[in-house]
Amino acid sequence: MTNMSAFAGKVPAAKSLGKEEKVRVYESICRLSQWLERNDYRGYDTFDGLSSKLLRPLTFNNKYLHILLQQGVRRFPINLRPLIGVKKSHSTKGMGFIARGFIRMHEATGDAAWQDKAEFALQWLIDNQEPGYTGASWANHFDYQSRASYVPKGLPSVVWTSLIGHAFLDAYEHSREDRLLQVSVSACEHILHDLGAITEGDSLCIRYFPEHNVEVHNANCLGAGLLARTYAYTHKEAYMLLAQKAIQYTAKHQRPDFSWYYGEPWYLHWVDNFHTGYVLDSFKHYGEGSGDKQFEEQLMAGYRYWKSTFFLPDGTPRYYNHKTLPLDIQCCSQAIDTLVFFHDRDPEALELALKVAQWTIRHMQDRTGYFYYRRYSSWVVNKTPTLHWGQATMLCALAGLYKAL
Repeated sequence: MTNMSAFAGKVPAAKSLGKEEKVRVYESICRLSQWLERNDYRGYDTFDGLSSKLLRPLTFNNKYLHILLQQGVRRFPINLRPLIGVKKSHSTKGMGFIARGFIRMHEATGDAAWQDKAEFALQWLIDNQEPGYTGASWANHFDYQSRASYVPKGLPSVVWTSLIGHAFLDAYEHSREDRLLQVSVSACEHILHDLGAITEGDSLCIRYFPEHNVEVHNANCLGAGLLARTYAYTHKEAYMLLAQKAIQYTAKHQRPDFSWYYGEPWYLHWVDNFHTGYVLDSFKHYGEGSGDKQFEEQLMAGYRYWKSTFFLPDGTPRYYNHKTLPLDIQCCSQAIDTLVFFHDRDPEALELALKVAQWTIRHMQDRTGYFYYRRYSSWVVNKTPTLHWGQATMLCALAGLYKAL
């Protein structure tokens, strides 16, 4: 493993969550928000390599050349996109996280400027739904090639749709405007009728994409979490039934050490930080939205595993359960978000969230305001300004932390 001593030990223990820490978080949020505005809420995506006008024709629509191009652009430590014709773009998932961040800032400060920004992001999401489906849904703005399938841009994703649905539920809980709740209801109708599921006994796994027959736990749980949280307001039994069967599927696939693989096929057998955070958040949303407490033991065992596995003493968030590198901005943001979400159950969670935030601001935020994509070592840094993967998720996470502080 690369020596990480250059990072360790620089973040003081957050024993007193006082004014100085809040000011530092607030200043970081403001610098990031200003960067987003200067860039018209556009950025790159980690998996947008197939959008290259220069190199895409050289793949000859071959699956393995698609993967080579996509992963090469993603993993190269320097941002190649401006050189190969990939432009900064808006992101539906990014706008969902941005909306949630602005809502949280308005809740924390009462400043109408944050509310105006949130309304802009929410309206953009309403205007940029995917047409032709039963309910509201959102998709990638680029083609994506995985080992299992080819996903063209515009094909709805349960991950995108669920996370954006949560943004509208946040907005509804803040303003009590029924039109915002109805967007989340519409998203649930899409999950219910358009995605389908893979059955396993008396449980099922919600599909990541329509007709996508690969069992992925975070996708399954995110769909279930949105259904249960929406059920709390609509009491529509179909939402509850699907959510319960989906959570049951992932609960029974919890590993003996209380972790979850990313997915059940053999080639998806890894355990990472931020996808585990998605699963934990979704289990908690399910329990709180449905009132069903039968999965509480699995939830808290999974949380304890995650918290004890994925953090160094100074708050550095590890990527995998077996190694720390790369230091990825999505691990930073989701760690903060999940810890803040669980601070009502774990008295240590807020302190650790602040340590992660302090580490991230110090080591991953550029002086211009945006956050770097990855650190591969103390001196190799990929400074690509990814939008949903970094800027949007960090805005959401830091705003949640600031609100909690």
